[in-house]
Amino acid sequence: MLTPKMASVVERMARAGHPPFNELTAAEAKASYEKGAGVLEVPKPALSRIEDFHIAARDGFALPARLYAPSADVLPVLVFFHGGGFTVGSIATHDTLCRVLASRSGCAVVSIDYRLAPAHKFPTASNDAWDAVLFIAREAASLGLDGSRLALGGDSAGGTLAAVCAVMARDAGIPVALQLLFYPGTTAHQDTPSHQRFACGPLLDEPLISWFFSQYVCTQADRDDWRFAPLNADDVDGVAPAWIGLAEADPLVDEGVAYADKLRAAGVQVDLEIYRGVIHEFIKMGRAIPEALQAHADAAKAMKEALKP
Repeated sequence: MLTPKMASVVERMARAGHPPFNELTAAEAKASYEKGAGVLEVPKPALSRIEDFHIAARDGFALPARLYAPSADVLPVLVFFHGGGFTVGSIATHDTLCRVLASRSGCAVVSIDYRLAPAHKFPTASNDAWDAVLFIAREAASLGLDGSRLALGGDSAGGTLAAVCAVMARDAGIPVALQLLFYPGTTAHQDTPSHQRFACGPLLDEPLISWFFSQYVCTQADRDDWRFAPLNADDVDGVAPAWIGLAEADPLVDEGVAYADKLRAAGVQVDLEIYRGVIHEFIKMGRAIPEALQAHADAAKAMKEALKP
């Protein structure tokens, strides 16, 4: 059951009549997402530091990155990965959300433009994400940041990447204070009850999810790889504490709960919030959806608590 405001947004989206991404080419889908990404966002908070720079990936590619900071102080940092099914999205589409998180938490945020499918197949996104985390952990001081107070976060596919990097950070001995996951993808197959319940949407439906993943993965083995499906990780003992924010009316809600359960079973501290009556992507609809504002506040509070000196 959607909240009245959420139902109104869904109805307006349907009336707008834009073709679903799975009926477009990947390039057309990227352009369409860029065009519509800010329509329902809150006003962009002003910040004292916004700086673009590049991070060298393992193959020498220069990954674009953007630093957001509410002050010139040496601040703890959240490395953020945008959502978009590994196929759409960018620093620009998540600019407002990153500004909000930085402004409300008092922490710095570094947003990463990892490479997208179909030009860059699995595991390029997770490799790029991990290369970015390694860089920030190692070079934070050169950016005026405190790399000893590090968090990893993202929404949807970006949440997948953050969860994967949290496991890699544990294995590499890099301390991470928090993994901040907005409705992350965690499972290899769309076979949970919530995937069946919301197979026809709203917004994120089965054909669209299948289209996204067909752009990114090449084989069945890719889908079963834990870097695509963190629920398949051998163990998550000793990974960073997690704040997980889910949307109730979302195909991904069950796998988000399952990942929270996996973490808790391994003794990891988890703060799980399920926002009632809202859909996937709601976090970027703060102008229309009050639950988005609540999620902004909850996530920022979790960052502030985890990253305090």
